[in-house]
Amino acid sequence: MLGRWRVPAHDAGLALRRFQMDGIFHNMPVSVEIHHTSSDPGHREEITAHIEHALADQRGDWNVSIIGSQASDRWEMKILGPNGFERTYMLEGASGETEPQMIGRIVGRMVK
Repeated sequence: MLGRWRVPAHDAGLALRRFQMDGIFHNMPVSVEIHHTSSDPGHREEITAHIEHALADQRGDWNVSIIGSQASDRWEMKILGPNGFERTYMLEGASGETEPQMIGRIVGRMVK
């Protein structure tokens, strides 16, 4: 048995793919925008991956924007979600909050 389906062993791969397509990840639109952070593309992709992972269990459409400042190492992060959810957080570079893993943890705490 795989998940909630009874599946013969030879069909287990198909069932897993079907579960991934029909599961929570298929209906979870997440939009991430990152501007003026002086991060390289690989760093931005890692930030996006951590944010998507933090929102994986949440339902609805989510929009996360991160705007950097040219004058300091502070980044403003804004999270918009379903049912009027809106949060803003100032990420402090000096304390490590602009690191991808830390951003993912902060997003996870903010949406719970």
